[in-house]
Amino acid sequence: MDAELRIANAPFRDPRYAPRRLEVDRRAGGELVLTNPTPFSTRFLTTTAALDHWAQAAPDRVWLAERSGDGWRTITFAEARERVGVLAGGLRELGVVGAKPLLILSANAIDHALIKYAAMSQGMPVAPVSPQYGLKGANLARLTHAVEVLKPACVYTEDAALFAHGLGADCLAGLPVIAGRNARRGDVPLERLFAAAPAPFTATPDDHAKYLLTSGSTGLPKAVVCLHRNVSINAAQIEACFDDPEPPVMLHSAPWSHSLGANAILHMGLHRGGTLYIDHGQPTAARFGETIRNLHDVSPTYQNMVPAGWMLLVDELEKDEALARKFFAQVRLLQYGGAALGQATADRIQAVAVRTVGERISFGSGYGATETGPTACNVHWPNARMGMIGLPIPGTSVRLVPEAGKLDFRVKGPQVTQGYLGRPDLAASIFDDEGFYVLGDAARLVDPEDPREGMVFDGRLSENFKLASGTFVGVGDLRIGAVSAIGGAVTDAVVCGEGREAVGLLLYPSPTRSRDEIETAVREGLARFNAHAKGAGGRVARALVLPDAPDPNAGEITDKGYIAQSLARARRAEAVERLFADPPPPDVMVFPA
Repeated sequence: MDAELRIANAPFRDPRYAPRRLEVDRRAGGELVLTNPTPFSTRFLTTTAALDHWAQAAPDRVWLAERSGDGWRTITFAEARERVGVLAGGLRELGVVGAKPLLILSANAIDHALIKYAAMSQGMPVAPVSPQYGLKGANLARLTHAVEVLKPACVYTEDAALFAHGLGADCLAGLPVIAGRNARRGDVPLERLFAAAPAPFTATPDDHAKYLLTSGSTGLPKAVVCLHRNVSINAAQIEACFDDPEPPVMLHSAPWSHSLGANAILHMGLHRGGTLYIDHGQPTAARFGETIRNLHDVSPTYQNMVPAGWMLLVDELEKDEALARKFFAQVRLLQYGGAALGQATADRIQAVAVRTVGERISFGSGYGATETGPTACNVHWPNARMGMIGLPIPGTSVRLVPEAGKLDFRVKGPQVTQGYLGRPDLAASIFDDEGFYVLGDAARLVDPEDPREGMVFDGRLSENFKLASGTFVGVGDLRIGAVSAIGGAVTDAVVCGEGREAVGLLLYPSPTRSRDEIETAVREGLARFNAHAKGAGGRVARALVLPDAPDPNAGEITDKGYIAQSLARARRAEAVERLFADPPPPDVMVFPA
């Protein structure tokens, strides 16, 4: 208890946030509109304007770094500006610059960033799709659908041999292919583009900068139109949350095929003149070792990971004092996203921080979607409470509309998309009568009397369902509560039971725990959870620990780390039947009412 009090009373290291500002409009019927009136900069309104600026203001500062053997390959802002201009000239000489996008099949890499910004500098949109779409064994139907939606003019791949499966798809036949490595006959080696004369940057704020595919968790992926203005302003809005002149230092693995990695990390870092170390580790037992290797080299000022990554990292921080000292040396802000992070895991991280540097580190999250920039809200004040989505970021309004006992969450701001590529028919359905983008999610206020205390995610309205009795099941609350009660023994859950008599959970196992440890933690955790649950829709009647992690190649987990609930239930249909079988199989845990 003394240790807990010592940690809870430890001061926060200054995260250098700007003052919290909020305007509250209380309307009839319980509706609220929350607006952040903090001004933000409009000095950069194209994605390449920031590169121009930092190439002059900090030419020798490293922008990007990636592993090269035991060291790092780096590129400064001045070097990047020069190479982006040359690649832009190469794309023009190739004759592909125009309204149709550059399709990118590549992991995060320096050359990926350079050709991406080169295309955008010419007003040519880029469309980075998940590398999973083109790797060996991928379901090519996903790539085919993406190509049908995007209609690209050209393809860039980091490695034509690595992506041979995808490049051989019928949907790409006849398209020019630029290959970073292992160019095939007929491909254009990237080196050829580097031999071109540089081209001036010609993009305008209202040109299309990127087409980012939605996760597909609620249907076939759509291509979100991201204007240069949208992307640039969202980075400026995040910058305005801080009173911090120092550029951030980050180590990050989120893929640039999704808006978190592409906009909130890669471009936000460029906007603020920061340094990004590209991490090829992943939050799995087999690949997290690369992240640990990198963190032995890099002391970030800002660290963002999915919850599975934090669960793996805390185990290492607790046993490796040198790693902890390196990690906490200058970090000012910790953040998670994509899924819920249990309070117990966050508390363990704070305990290591206090033991190592004598301070807690502000730990929060944010909220948004590909369509909202992605960032619409975040926690921009010192915080140690998990589950928060914060408050609107500068220049953003949130409309909370009572619906089915919850508050439907809607967003308006200059970072919000105008719609989807090739689907003007959807524009009317995604915006409400006041022009707010409707996400289909719910939020609730931490303190209904004081909205300044922030909001908590209250579930995805589209995920909720009813039991056979008609009892409503709030999937988001139940999933977060159950996973938190179990602790680090599981990484996430699929909530099942639509049309059934009771709720059941399919649980993804922690890669670092034994089966016996996991099952014991599940039994004890769900017993505690059920003791405080209200009604059949809020308690768990059955649980089954799955044999493996979610499969990203099947779309079961998005690149952002979020479980696509309906897709996961369909893919795990056999496990769902086992979960509700009568009599229950031996591996199904039953929790009597």
